[in-house]
Amino acid sequence: MGVFESGIGDRVVELRLRRNFTQEELAHEAGVSVDVVRKLEQGRRTSARLTTINALARALDTEPSFLVGQPSTFEASRHTESELPSVLALRQAVSPLSDLMGGEADPEDPPTLAELQASLASTEVIRREGRMGEIGKLLPVLIRDARAVVHASTGSDAAAAQSVLAVAYQVAATTLTALGKEDAAFTAMERSWTAIRHCDDPDLETLAASTLSWIFTKQGRLDDAERVAILRAEQIEPDFRSAPEDLALWGVLLLRAATAAVRQERQVSDLLNMATGAAASIGADLMVYATPFGPTNAGVAKVNFLVELERSDEAIRAARAVPDLGSLPPTWRARFHVDRALAYFDLDDDVAAARALLLAEQNAPEWMRYHSTSRRLVEDLRGRVRRRDAPVLGLADRLGLIG
Repeated sequence: MGVFESGIGDRVVELRLRRNFTQEELAHEAGVSVDVVRKLEQGRRTSARLTTINALARALDTEPSFLVGQPSTFEASRHTESELPSVLALRQAVSPLSDLMGGEADPEDPPTLAELQASLASTEVIRREGRMGEIGKLLPVLIRDARAVVHASTGSDAAAAQSVLAVAYQVAATTLTALGKEDAAFTAMERSWTAIRHCDDPDLETLAASTLSWIFTKQGRLDDAERVAILRAEQIEPDFRSAPEDLALWGVLLLRAATAAVRQERQVSDLLNMATGAAASIGADLMVYATPFGPTNAGVAKVNFLVELERSDEAIRAARAVPDLGSLPPTWRARFHVDRALAYFDLDDDVAAARALLLAEQNAPEWMRYHSTSRRLVEDLRGRVRRRDAPVLGLADRLGLIG
């Protein structure tokens, strides 16, 4: 795993000095306590709330992913001898030289449309399970195949192939964002929107708005993230006759907007209430493309927002009330358990925090190795344990954390 040798404090110091800020000036510019800045720089704290990280990143003119030391490449699996996943290969698939210079021919025997659609479906399953390495290997091939089928088809087949291409670009965008390559992710989103204009699925524009909102959130462009989700939600606002899938798409956008808002410490109760109402109307969680929405995911989102707001006691109580957690994909369950761990850690219950992290690992072990919040929390817990056989030490080893 590409582990950073320096911690968040080292990166804050480096950028603060480049910006010619004192600790007090940085704290003022970011709107955070100078005590937080000092503790991070001195290594007395190795993590911070996402609201604090976003504020510091904005003041230091960098991406949040840089501050938190997000893994920037795929890890090599110990269990495969096949070709390794490659960020470069994914970049080349998203932005091929032939688009500028020409001269690259499509394969002589592109897959059939049915084979292409089946490939996308299998990729979505792998994605929900958080198997990043496999996604990294499959995506470049899927994108090239989809482009070839688009070029080889006409009429409705071409439109259907454009739909596959649009979704493949969005999966590429989320994968690149998870590796801290937000600018390349934005390029993938631009290409997805171009494909959407020629596709046969009217819901893909809503999916694209949701994905773009998530990417902007990861970039620290929180106003833009909130705005793109709200604008699209207003455009598709359902009524009492709307299909469950339409309510779900609307609800997902509301939760995306709320995520961006809460990281700016803005009020999100109205957005959460509307999303919860939509979820209750549906009655059970639906999978819209690769995203679940319904009562369970609305409950999980509420826990996340309470954690972000440092209302940890409420977050733990809300977590106990989340229904039917098993209906969610593994990565969603893992993120829920990480939120529980954050709340327990804030309440100084390290044993419960470690148990929650182990549950997260049990649900999505590979995803954990790429998830910067999980990695930071495990580092913090490891610094507080006193027993050599503490479970969190083994988890730190499995995540590839040095020290």
